[in-house]
Amino acid sequence: MEETILKEYKLWCENATGDEDVVKELKSIEADEKLIEDAFYRSLEFGTGGLRGVIGAGTNRMNIYTVAKASQGLANYVVKNYSPEKRSIAISYDSRIKSDVFAKVSASVFAGNGIKVFIYDELMPTPCLSFAVRACKCAAGIMVTASHNPSKYNGYKVYNHDGCQITTEAAAEILSEINEIDIFEGVKKLDFDEGIQNGMINYISEDVYTAFVEEVKKQSVVGDAEIDKNVSIVYTPLNGTGLKPIIRTLKESGYTNVTVVKEQEMPDGNFTTCPYPNPEIREAMELGMKYARDNNADLLLATDPDCDRVGIAVKNGDDYTLLTGNETGMLLLDYICSRRVEMNTMPEDPILIKTIVTIDMAEKIAKNYGLRTINVLTGFKFIGEQIGFLEEKGKEDSYVFGFEESYGYLSGGYVRDKDAVDGAFLICEMFAYYKTRGISLLDKLNELYSKYGYCKNSLYSFQFEGMDGFNKMKAIMEEFHAGLDEIGGKKVVECLDYSKGRDGLPPSDVLKYLLEGDASVVVRPSGTEPKLKVYISVSAADLDAANVEEKKILDSLNGYFK
Repeated sequence: MEETILKEYKLWCENATGDEDVVKELKSIEADEKLIEDAFYRSLEFGTGGLRGVIGAGTNRMNIYTVAKASQGLANYVVKNYSPEKRSIAISYDSRIKSDVFAKVSASVFAGNGIKVFIYDELMPTPCLSFAVRACKCAAGIMVTASHNPSKYNGYKVYNHDGCQITTEAAAEILSEINEIDIFEGVKKLDFDEGIQNGMINYISEDVYTAFVEEVKKQSVVGDAEIDKNVSIVYTPLNGTGLKPIIRTLKESGYTNVTVVKEQEMPDGNFTTCPYPNPEIREAMELGMKYARDNNADLLLATDPDCDRVGIAVKNGDDYTLLTGNETGMLLLDYICSRRVEMNTMPEDPILIKTIVTIDMAEKIAKNYGLRTINVLTGFKFIGEQIGFLEEKGKEDSYVFGFEESYGYLSGGYVRDKDAVDGAFLICEMFAYYKTRGISLLDKLNELYSKYGYCKNSLYSFQFEGMDGFNKMKAIMEEFHAGLDEIGGKKVVECLDYSKGRDGLPPSDVLKYLLEGDASVVVRPSGTEPKLKVYISVSAADLDAANVEEKKILDSLNGYFK
């Protein structure tokens, strides 16, 4: 073990005495060099996704010290860039282990630096944080969450004054501030209760939350059309933050036939019945699907812990079919556009914004309705950024819809991050609208494939834990950057390398291989997890043919990840 790592470990043993869990863990690993190395070989990486890591002791872990240091860095950034009267930060948190603790620690640090704090008095979704930043006119915001990760993780997402997650430049400036701070001596704090008493820390009013719900309800595009809202819905918040806002929004909009999955109803950071609380993963949906079968429901909805992603399953004969994020996004895009055309509410120069890894077929749908498509880097923050650019030009009404393949959707500019409350509301409306006309979502999806051609997009993730895994990921990406002539028997027509910036986008370690036969492969490291992600897109006559082509591509790539 390197001497610097051991020195850092000893420093923590002497100084990290404010959290009993950290104290116990430091003692428990003193005889295990491998565990010490993993906990201290680096500082938890801060980037455009903020912080995310395993909860525990060490510089490479989420704990009150790493959170306080990041908060001090953000505080320094705000003090340098905003005048005293504009220095305020909004805070929200989800149901994860220690989320409430990390939120209060952050509030104490901001208040200790003379920055006014607005914090929710109970857990609230990510979109509610984005909304609060805008409503309270804050300089920044933080959301304490690890989104859809397993229970051992927590995280810390940072938002700018626009309610959008920070992008590359701001993240670099904040990281520079963080790197200058001594984790034990360089953090200023004010006691949380004292901050409440003297007005430096304020609870966000119920009016702000109500205003958020009203904005979501305004996203309806049903107009005067006939719609039967008595569809049978099963909903699971996967033990996260979605229960209160989604049930309220649906109820106030007339959808009252909603059954909630009891075991996943209340906040629980252990996620006992859904160890990987991600609606992208079938296992996370299993209990909800059982409820749907038992209740003969028409539709199943599931939101992740911070309620920015929503997944669905629809009745298909005697069972239920899960839809992908791409499929749901295309259905929503087509529904919103068709209704806007019908209602004559389509704006001038209408725009779809999607990420480069999101299904290309969406562009065909957009073009059919006269929308132009803006493609951005992976991460909804880049969609939010584009909405902000439109607002600066006085063209925010041009934004019609934005989505990403990872189950994130947004139909309005009232927030600048993906919103599963909005997504769930519009999915229910779309479902009820079509059901009233005797059309299922699967019927509608097949209609889209028939019109625009079948396309299959799949995501595969490859895990690389610890320092060895980190180094292996770097080596694999270097291999891909060296170039490939063919993948799965398909010739590489062009390689789009985003690492140096292209198409007006900032640099990002993403490679997109365009293959013959209208296929593509995207490879990128995850920004929030120790994973490499591979996105495979295949165009074919039907699903069976697409599966054959996809398997050839995947088999040829697997050798790189062993």
